[in-house]
Amino acid sequence: MSEAKLKRTLTGRVVSAKMDKTVTVLVERLVKHPLYGKMVRQSKKYHAHDESNQYAAGDLVVIAECRPLSKTKNWTVTALVEKARAA
Repeated sequence: MSEAKLKRTLTGRVVSAKMDKTVTVLVERLVKHPLYGKMVRQSKKYHAHDESNQYAAGDLVVIAECRPLSKTKNWTVTALVEKARAA
């Protein structure tokens, strides 16, 4: 009966990896406009914990909710979905 609480997960693209042990992840989602019915793209940025600094800008990652690690950081990177393509 004492199951672990399910953690929320999101998938997004790393837009900045300039901080130490932290990446900025941009998560986009499609939402239907309440009046016009058109699908509108909404985006939000999250700071996520990256312990080994292994993720770079352009990587597609999965982030999971965790305890607060700093003032703005309460997500952690759990998996790499797709590596950034070299230009």
